[in-house]
Amino acid sequence: MRNLLALICILATSCALPAQTSPNTWENLNALRPGEKIQIVDTTSHKHSGAFVSASGTAIVLTQSDGDRTLQKQDVRSVKLMKGGHHLRNALIGAGIGAGAGAGITAAAWEPHGFLGGRGTGAAVGAIIGGFCGAIVGAVLPSHTTVIYRTP
Repeated sequence: MRNLLALICILATSCALPAQTSPNTWENLNALRPGEKIQIVDTTSHKHSGAFVSASGTAIVLTQSDGDRTLQKQDVRSVKLMKGGHHLRNALIGAGIGAGAGAGITAAAWEPHGFLGGRGTGAAVGAIIGGFCGAIVGAVLPSHTTVIYRTP
């Protein structure tokens, strides 16, 4: 039980790490590389998606399908970095974690000489159930956008 609690604490810490940087400064746009996919929400809540070109102290430029677009700093509500979806990778990682946790938990709780078999059978059943549940959780976890800038 103590090991399970430690695992939960470690995983919860990794979820809190992205909150360490403040997205309220325009200078964060200097970390973007030309060509990265971004999404800008302007003050009228209109979304502009495209490839980052450049940013100055007063404006940001992105390339959309209809050409380059320049948005002034005062017209920008937020800028998000759009990362490619990693649903398959996350599903496989979740399946592995779920299978391991499920196998360990059910092997420990399974009766050694039950009518369905020993602890190995319990571990197999737990691995299948845990792997399936972990794959679902891993596939639906959102990890695709990072807020680079947001108006204070």
